[in-house]
Amino acid sequence: MKLVIHGKNIEITDAIREYVHQKIEKAVNHFQNITNEVDVHLSVARNPRINPKQAAEVTIYANGSVIRAEESSENLYASIDLVADKIARQLRKYKERRQDKITQAQPTTEAVVPETAATDLIGDRTPELPNEVVRTKYFSMPPMTLAAALEQLQLVGHDFYMFHNAETGEINVIYERNHGGYGVIQPRHNNGHTNGHSNGKNAKASHPNIILPEKSHANKP
Repeated sequence: MKLVIHGKNIEITDAIREYVHQKIEKAVNHFQNITNEVDVHLSVARNPRINPKQAAEVTIYANGSVIRAEESSENLYASIDLVADKIARQLRKYKERRQDKITQAQPTTEAVVPETAATDLIGDRTPELPNEVVRTKYFSMPPMTLAAALEQLQLVGHDFYMFHNAETGEINVIYERNHGGYGVIQPRHNNGHTNGHSNGKNAKASHPNIILPEKSHANKP
C-alpha cells in the first residue's frame, strides 16, 4: 500500500510522519486487499478567523473508487485520530456495499424523476470568483453509470460529485438537494435540450434507474 503525506503551512516532521503511518495503517489494516493508495493532506490555517485551525484529510483510492474523510480540531494529532476513525468507518461501509452487490441478485431499484433544466442557477446573485486558487485537484474520470456516481458521492464526503456519464459520454454533476434527494446537472445543447433528449438513441439516458439507499433529509451545513 502506497501512503503519501502532504503538508500546507506545516512542516512534516519525522514524529508527525510516524504518527500518520501508525494511525492510518491501523485504520486500513483490514482493508488492504482493496486499498491501492492513501493520500494524507495536513494543513494549518493561518487565517485567525478559521477555527478549528488544524485539519487532516485522507483520500483512499480503492479499486477504482475514491473514499475521502476530513476532520479538524485545535490539535493536529487529535485531527489525525479523528480522521483515522472516520476513514475506517467509510472503508467498512464501502466493503459492505460491495458484499451486498455480490449477494443480492435482485437489488431494489427506484426511479429518479428527471427535473426540468434550470434556466438560472444563481438568481439575482452576482457571480464571484475567488481571488486565488487555493488548491487544484486532478483525478481520473472513467465512464460510469449514474448509480455508480451516486455511490461515489456518498463515499467522498462532499455534497456534489462530477463524473463522466457512460450513457451520454458527457460530463455531469450529481449533487445533494437541500430539501432531500439528489439532482443531476447536465449540459444544455444549442437545441435547448440535454443530450438525453437530442435523439431517440440516447433518450433513455434522461430517465435512469438507480439504487437509492436510505438517506436522512436533514439539510447539510
